[in-house]
Amino acid sequence: MKVVEERLKGEEGEIKLIPESIEDLWHLKYIIQPGDIVFSLTKRASESSDKLRSDKQMITVRLGVKVDRVEFHKFANRLRITGRIVAGVEDSGYHTLSITDGKELSIIKERWNEEQLERIKMAVESSNRPEVLILTIEEGEASLGILRQWGVDEVAVVKGSYGKDRGNSRREFFGEVYSVLKNYEFAYLVIAGPGFTKNDFYEFLKEKDEQTARKAIMADTSSIGVRGFIEVLKRGVVDRIAGKLKIKRDAEFMDRLLEEIAKGGNAAYGLEEVRKAMEYGAVEVMLVADEFLRQEREKWDIDSFLRNAENMGARVVIMSSEFEPGKQLMALGGIAALLRFKI
Repeated sequence: MKVVEERLKGEEGEIKLIPESIEDLWHLKYIIQPGDIVFSLTKRASESSDKLRSDKQMITVRLGVKVDRVEFHKFANRLRITGRIVAGVEDSGYHTLSITDGKELSIIKERWNEEQLERIKMAVESSNRPEVLILTIEEGEASLGILRQWGVDEVAVVKGSYGKDRGNSRREFFGEVYSVLKNYEFAYLVIAGPGFTKNDFYEFLKEKDEQTARKAIMADTSSIGVRGFIEVLKRGVVDRIAGKLKIKRDAEFMDRLLEEIAKGGNAAYGLEEVRKAMEYGAVEVMLVADEFLRQEREKWDIDSFLRNAENMGARVVIMSSEFEPGKQLMALGGIAALLRFKI
């Protein structure tokens, strides 16, 4: 994320941004909320065009909309912001701004909260992080994932079938994995999996492409695919590459929460239980899914609730609902707490 201009007076004001990746678009989904004013370049039919014609002349205009709805289209790599037009053309109807990476936009809020400003700061800092690919591999199957800010995005699965000539078939399988690998640009490659297959693939890689092999870091996991990706994060492998990783922290907090719930220990989940724990001053760590936070902001002042938790000494952790720990938290009601004592 690139911050072009920041004009804030207290909590109110405008920030002009350029998203530089799909991760930045994901961040913007949780920064922009109903009631905000967003400006960006967009295509509109020329006022001189015949409204009945299908081949209307389209012109580029800078349009401002008062936001009603924000949608993140992950697979289309775009953010859609829909709202009533407030500036740019005389028409006062509705319009949808389509935001892709590299496209500048301005966000005007009556009140910027700390979580939104922190999210921008995190996105700006992460733009300098290295790109990481994670390859989990076992005999006859491999899964490739790209490290995103919300988690690991599985982008390819390769399966091999071994015939009588197992040796050649195995090398063919490794060759297929390597061909898929070469479709992606990356600074670091984590090769992980159970057993010795990962080591054999690494030797194959050194023989095939020594330059790519130099980017590799090895890791042991008991699984491949999504479960293998989570294991890689939990084991701290990525920490050696990109520093302390938020996703790893989220997974550890969820493991601890689920363990406490299973034994009827120091945990609360769901808004009512967490409110009760707050009244007793029992909350040590409050876990909040970003999707839950976005939904609740439209109903009540949840940000004040979170600030009160921090003022009482609790640590507030915002978790991504795009990744497994955040999805688990959403299944528990979107909010939970690790407690200092059982209530």
